[in-house]
Amino acid sequence: RWTEGSSDALPALANELARNRVDLILAWATPATLAAKRATPSIPIVFFGVSDPVGSGLVASLARPGGNVTGVTNIAKDLTARQVQMLAQIAPGLRRLAIMGNPTNVSTDAQQAEAEAAARALGVTPLIVSVREPDRIVPALADAVGQGADGLVVLPDPTFLTRRKEIADMALERRLPSIYARREAVQAGGLVAYGASLSNQIGRATAYAERILKGARPAELPVEQPTKLELVINLKTAK
Repeated sequence: RWTEGSSDALPALANELARNRVDLILAWATPATLAAKRATPSIPIVFFGVSDPVGSGLVASLARPGGNVTGVTNIAKDLTARQVQMLAQIAPGLRRLAIMGNPTNVSTDAQQAEAEAAARALGVTPLIVSVREPDRIVPALADAVGQGADGLVVLPDPTFLTRRKEIADMALERRLPSIYARREAVQAGGLVAYGASLSNQIGRATAYAERILKGARPAELPVEQPTKLELVINLKTAK
């Protein structure tokens, strides 16, 4: 089930899967995982691409999740400040930083707060760019540029990964140095990415799904955290 980047359809899709009594739900990112958890207290749910599973109420703790949910976190909240610092090193003249997030994603608030604090600590003015729907990405970025944005941090969200080329093209056209959490955004033309590999998270999550389908209980499988982070640079965009 795929929403093409919009979160509005997630509850209905999750309820449909629950009614179909599937054996397991594999969920990408916090909004999809929350929708799945609300839809069923019994079907096992394995997530990946989730920033703060404890803070968002998905699990009781990383070591002992409890309930029917476990998976792989991307620790994105803990990396947001470092992304801002990296961008300031790359673009030492940075003065006004656009921070783009999806307010329908409950992980965004904490990540946005980290980015704002890191920007202000560097003497940089944060400009919050809130985008709920994919079609609003380009107009929202254009508005930020109109307000003087000279750098861009894109907080992780399926909406933005789905439209990664549009974001990269817009940043390149406006000569905005940009940083992301995912390699895929840089492959689409973004400048820099720093974070946990999405493909590695998927691999670990599917390994958990296999164990659960063979009899393991989600409540007893600790939430995994990444052991390796990627720094990816698009040299063509840099030039």
